Amino acid sequence: MRPLIKTYNLKKYYEIITGGIIKKSKEYVKAVDDVNLTIFKGECLGLVGESGCGKTTLGKTILMLLKPTSGHIFFDAPPEVLDEIDELMNDDSMEAREKLREYLNKYDITTFKEHKLKNLRRRMQIVFQDPRTSLNPRMFIKDIVAEPLIVHKLAKKSEIEERVLEILEMVGLTKMHLRRYPHEFSGGQRQRIAIARALITHPDFVVLDEPTSSVDVSVRAKLLELFKDLQEKLNLTYLFISHDLSVVECISDRVAVMYLGKVIELASTKELFNNPLHPYTKALISAIPVPDPTARRKRILLKGEVPSPVNPPLGCRFHPRCPYAKEICRVKEPEMIEVKNDHYLACHLWADVK
Repeated sequence: MRPLIKTYNLKKYYEIITGGIIKKSKEYVKAVDDVNLTIFKGECLGLVGESGCGKTTLGKTILMLLKPTSGHIFFDAPPEVLDEIDELMNDDSMEAREKLREYLNKYDITTFKEHKLKNLRRRMQIVFQDPRTSLNPRMFIKDIVAEPLIVHKLAKKSEIEERVLEILEMVGLTKMHLRRYPHEFSGGQRQRIAIARALITHPDFVVLDEPTSSVDVSVRAKLLELFKDLQEKLNLTYLFISHDLSVVECISDRVAVMYLGKVIELASTKELFNNPLHPYTKALISAIPVPDPTARRKRILLKGEVPSPVNPPLGCRFHPRCPYAKEICRVKEPEMIEVKNDHYLACHLWADVK
């Protein structure tokens, strides 16, 4: 499969000022800390974790809605170029640095400015969690959905309404909805409007930031069916962010588990849910509700609280809550390694597995 998105050592820190009036000091909230992630063209990658672990920040940073503190983001770079970049990053020669700089200027979207970045926006879109806050309450639906076409100059004035109607019908709305305001719709319909606005530019990559969390269960199922249908029809690539693992299991091809700014486990959906390896992943899966009152399942309860991202623990960030922590976990940060075929893990418990 061809990579569409690839991140290298991606970081997003938020600066905070601490101390009093006389003596001030700077600290940093490490929302995303050294993330290496590949999203393949045509797949849906689920991103899960507790609230505050950095999921949404990672999604927005990949889209360049937030400027990364450091790292690289490659979008739709040829596979052979990505392979060469891997080699160049480990080569300290002057020639290699020059060649790497050339590739970064061409493919690394963190280096893009103004016009180049604006052109990229058409190919990368986002659907936010709550459509009540992402849709302008003073605009007709036809104007909300048409706005990206106007900003990117993708259609003539005479064609705009036809294009808007086409995408609205694709998400399950009709011509009668064109001249209504957002408050006249249900929560599920508002989310469909937000989806239509994101897809009107025919993007390649869409971040879905908890798009089903603000609707009830029946609407959630219909939205998931819609996402699958649209992905197939429009050849879309998704990053599906959620804290609901049952939803992620339903829609994702692969799943990445995030904890305190870092991706700690990554595998195919079937492999991750049938054979989770990281203690944190096991705890998350054990908390999924079972729709059977007679069923009995052992719940894994983690001790302690999630540490502060301002001052994360040394070594493995999960070790204060891990029931299997060893001495090495307290002093050395685990590397992400492949422990099985396409099953990656950052955990000292599996450090010797090849």
